Amino acid sequence: MFTGIVTDIGEIVALTPTAQGQLHRMRIACRYDQTTIADGASIACNGVCLTVVASGIEGSKTWFDVDAAAETLGMTTARLWAKGTKLNLERALKIGDELGGHIVAGHADGIATIVRRDDLPDMARFELRTTRELARFIAAKGSVTLDGVSLTVNTVADVTFSVLIIPHTLSVTTLGGWAAGSEVNIEVDLMARYAARLSEMK
Repeated sequence: MFTGIVTDIGEIVALTPTAQGQLHRMRIACRYDQTTIADGASIACNGVCLTVVASGIEGSKTWFDVDAAAETLGMTTARLWAKGTKLNLERALKIGDELGGHIVAGHADGIATIVRRDDLPDMARFELRTTRELARFIAAKGSVTLDGVSLTVNTVADVTFSVLIIPHTLSVTTLGGWAAGSEVNIEVDLMARYAARLSEMK
């Protein structure tokens, strides 16, 4: 489990697809202490929970390897990642950690597309479009995770919604590079999903 609070920005330094395109092995450079990254650990990469299969140090940078399987490549923006892609990173939540965002599973539900960016003084407002299936779980003042970042929904209109990004978030995540047309990973609020499921069963 995660909280949607990014703790580092990583960079893909190597990517090796299989011949069948069913699996991508990625090496991600970061600033985490390598001695704290165990094989089998979970790290959210742009909101996608991936399992560490190896780690090490090269120069002054820590690196870790993860595999993205066909399901992940098909449902998320991982299919677009390449050498040099920057990723929002978050380590798995530990008992006793501060819950600064909201409960995030790291299981991206799909993709949202940015349809508009408005730059405000020190802030940015983004309007995004998602599928009708996912839009029903998004509510004004509710939570949503976009590229691994826990955000509060401002407005909702049919299948579009907006978020306002504060200066701190713009500076410590990759969100400052978003533009109209960008695709981002979306995970809807778990509480909204379960509430909808309970409602359907009545």
